[in-house]
Amino acid sequence: MRFGLLGRAALVGVAATLVLTACGGGSSEGTNAAKDGPEDTSITVGTLPIPDIAPLHIAMQKGWFKEEGLEVKAETIQGSAVGLNKLAAGGLDFMLGNYMSVLKAQAQGTGKFKYVADSFQAAPDTFNLMVGKDSKIRTLADLKGKKVALNTKGNVGDLAVASTLRQAGLSNTDISIQEIPFPNMGAALAAGTIDAAWCGEPYISEMQTKLGAHKLADTMTGPTADFPVAGWSVSESYATKNPKTVAAFQRAMAKAQQLAASDRTAVEAVLPTYTQIQSDVAKIITLGTFPTSLSAQRIQRVADLMVELKFLDKKIDVSNMIIPPPPAK
Repeated sequence: MRFGLLGRAALVGVAATLVLTACGGGSSEGTNAAKDGPEDTSITVGTLPIPDIAPLHIAMQKGWFKEEGLEVKAETIQGSAVGLNKLAAGGLDFMLGNYMSVLKAQAQGTGKFKYVADSFQAAPDTFNLMVGKDSKIRTLADLKGKKVALNTKGNVGDLAVASTLRQAGLSNTDISIQEIPFPNMGAALAAGTIDAAWCGEPYISEMQTKLGAHKLADTMTGPTADFPVAGWSVSESYATKNPKTVAAFQRAMAKAQQLAASDRTAVEAVLPTYTQIQSDVAKIITLGTFPTSLSAQRIQRVADLMVELKFLDKKIDVSNMIIPPPPAK
């Protein structure tokens, strides 16, 4: 949830060009192709310049959206909260969001949302609490009363930190949460305006190499091991009106998720094209995993932990929010 989804650095917009091939005007083949194609052929997707979203850019570069009759415009969003408001209002058609933010927005009545594709799952050391080189903080218990940076409250970072602090008998009320964009956390840590920072790659590696910062705790262990972070969502109304568009998006993303999951070099190659991660850094950063299926059971873990840690008042049945992927053509 940096998924998330997670205010980060500016995204370099990349757009695929839609190519429509017609077989003779008025032919039955052309008519059937139009009838069977997506209802909405030009879609706007809310995105962030983070590793989680690499499969989208792989699909765009490979032309897999084009094969499905879709033209994709990638639009930078400030974070999941802003993006979900826009998704509910129709300003976005699809959005990558961290699961916690989507579930919270659904519970609060921001809109009704559906999950259409998984994107990113945590792995060891993909999201850590970092402290400065000369920090006297040695254990989680030492964080009591300290200033801890999150990119934004109410997202997967908030949940992961709360789960991690519980190991030391603490909660998020025992720390002072500071909302700081990921790119600015290193400077704040070096200046001493914060005591610790929760972040993922490439910021973990940058803090280690440039500041001598070190890991206090991996926040994706125990209850959050292999935790679902981010996935693709649509509004329920959009899905109802555009089922063929949703299915086309799902098929293109399924190919990309499979490639990202099986070939790290494909992810390394695409990261520098839409993030500020350089090629040499892309080869060494710690990456999470790219799930190849959309599992209600897996995402239910997020909702259940949110209830357990008081981020939700009552349980949400995630299975009601899932649109099963269609079979491959």
